Amino acid sequence: QVRLVESGGGLVQAGGSLRLSCVASGRIFHINAMGWYRQAPGKQRELVALITRGESPNYVDSVKGRFTISRDIANNTVYLQMNSLKPEDTAVYYCNCRVIIPTPPYAPKDYWGQGTQVTVSS
Repeated sequence: QVRLVESGGGLVQAGGSLRLSCVASGRIFHINAMGWYRQAPGKQRELVALITRGESPNYVDSVKGRFTISRDIANNTVYLQMNSLKPEDTAVYYCNCRVIIPTPPYAPKDYWGQGTQVTVSS
């Protein structure tokens, strides 16, 4: 129903920057939130940043002050600007889109992108 296409990953030196993009397409009634998750080798997937309508973004503590999430509502696009990258930021980054099914009980449904690799070298 919803397809998420990610781009912007790559290899960068420590201290560098990358901007990830994610475009949602398909039959979308209402996007409640869009966010970015990441999964490093041998670790659990974690929430990096989340943005909703009419609320301030949320960030995991380890990226506060370095990463910025933004959303283009009209184009169903979410971005993650990553500055001052560190080797520990190396992970596969996944775009997430949460939609609300427009009938009772108005249940949420999550869609995921394929993931994009971010590698930060020291």
